[in-house]
Amino acid sequence: MIDVDPGAAAPGASAEPGTGARNGGDLVVETLEALGAKTVFGIPGQHALGLFDAMGRGNLQFVSSRVENNSAFAADGYSRATGEVGVLFLSTGPGALTSLAGLQEAYATGVPMVVVASQIPLEGLGARRKGMLHQLDDQKASAANVTKSQRLIQHASGIPSAIQDAWTEAISSPQGPVWIEIPQNVLLDPIMVPPVEDALAEAADNPPRVELVREAVKWLQGARRPAIIAGGGTRRGNAEQSLLSIAEKLRAPVICTPGGNGAFPWTHELSLQSWIEDRYMTDVLEDADVLVVIGSSLGEVTSNYFTFEPRGRIIQIDAEPRVLESNRPGLGIRADAGQALAALDEALAPAEVAVDWHGSTPEELVKESLTKVKARLESQDLAKELAFMADIREAVPADMQTFWDMTIASYWGWSCWDSREGQFHSAQGAGGLGFGFPAAIGAAVGLETLGKTAGSARVLAVSGDGSSMYSISELATAKQHNVPVTWLIVDDGGYGILREYMVGAFGKATATELARPDFVKLAEAFGVPAVKVAPGDVGDALKAGFAADGPNVVVVETLLKMFGPTHLGD
Repeated sequence: MIDVDPGAAAPGASAEPGTGARNGGDLVVETLEALGAKTVFGIPGQHALGLFDAMGRGNLQFVSSRVENNSAFAADGYSRATGEVGVLFLSTGPGALTSLAGLQEAYATGVPMVVVASQIPLEGLGARRKGMLHQLDDQKASAANVTKSQRLIQHASGIPSAIQDAWTEAISSPQGPVWIEIPQNVLLDPIMVPPVEDALAEAADNPPRVELVREAVKWLQGARRPAIIAGGGTRRGNAEQSLLSIAEKLRAPVICTPGGNGAFPWTHELSLQSWIEDRYMTDVLEDADVLVVIGSSLGEVTSNYFTFEPRGRIIQIDAEPRVLESNRPGLGIRADAGQALAALDEALAPAEVAVDWHGSTPEELVKESLTKVKARLESQDLAKELAFMADIREAVPADMQTFWDMTIASYWGWSCWDSREGQFHSAQGAGGLGFGFPAAIGAAVGLETLGKTAGSARVLAVSGDGSSMYSISELATAKQHNVPVTWLIVDDGGYGILREYMVGAFGKATATELARPDFVKLAEAFGVPAVKVAPGDVGDALKAGFAADGPNVVVVETLLKMFGPTHLGD
């Protein structure tokens, strides 16, 4: 029999405001802390007040964005930069729904996150009581397309286990965001559950099947023209060293997708870099007799907009079973990329047959292909664009992480950015606007949490004027938390890439031109230093921004063009 203090609130009764009584929210905070969480992103809301009351008794750092979608991007950036789980707190209804576009990017890119959304009180769920503030018929169903799974917790005693399970699922490949929602009264009511003392979440094992590894090795040992596509799963699986070893054993050229950018050394003699959208590279990949595709669906960009017609056999490795053979038949290996490549590397000996690309060595083929790409670019009147991207690359420290929105500069970055010791992050998973700046805020917060100094925690965000307006309010967040982020806004007066697409397809652009603010004055109104410079001065402006304290903005007014993947008439 449990002794109950007769003066204590009865189970199920609401805690008196300001009493500091433990409630369901405390169980959320305690469990997250036990799992290793340090930072939470989000915005308070009426039904979520129990969470925020509990945070006042805990040790979690809270970063309050101004729009829930940006909170999701920030938690995403935190996870990408640190390798830890991003945690997001959401309020009910409109707040929860506003986050979904940000969660779509995390889901598409495989970013581990735990999302805790509040819910109306239990008595209002379903059809029992209508007309409650923020009420949705089925809130968690709204998240079904953008999260790995969704849970509704109806009793405080179930909170620790549910969060532990969600954390485990988030970090298990294929990684991704997991959704939990907790009714208002479950968060607020006093509890008899003791404080959480420990919690354990270990990623589920996801190794390749032995017979599939054996078959893949057989194909590769007999290949005369092997090649490798390294997608985002390569980086998520920490498979870079195994990839390098395999490529060198097979003497296989390697090309990285936008998500895989940085998975293979940029200047390696087998590196085709990331020119995945250039037809010369598509030709090379089509000619491979065995093509290894790691952590990529061979989707729209990787397949050069579905023009890719491989003539050889394909080995496709991915942790997500829905990706395997979704666009091309092949030997599908469902496994974590790190585990799969480690198994392949262990089983592979150096190539047993002479590798021959029609009279060229693989190293000669790579050099020739990159030379052809360079010549094509130089033939397309792109001197300004090439210089602009080179100036940014020269200004950015080798180990700095960068976050790129969906803008023409970012499309260039997909192909030409050498990550060096840093990491390249973009919104190419789902392709929504507004990712760059809030994700960079989350990244910088995370790096500081890991003990980085302000200088080494600084990150770069790159946006266009159109995409920047999606997250302009987060200047307040960056200022409030003094986040070391430098934000480069490339202002071309509208949705530049859409303008170019429409002119190319229809001869004119419609609805792509935008009225926009004076970004320098707007940033300064938030108390954030800003400067406008000519394209040729972008490098010096960025260097000055990197040396400063807190957030700052660099604005460049220029119209950049995209490169063409083929010559006219090809």
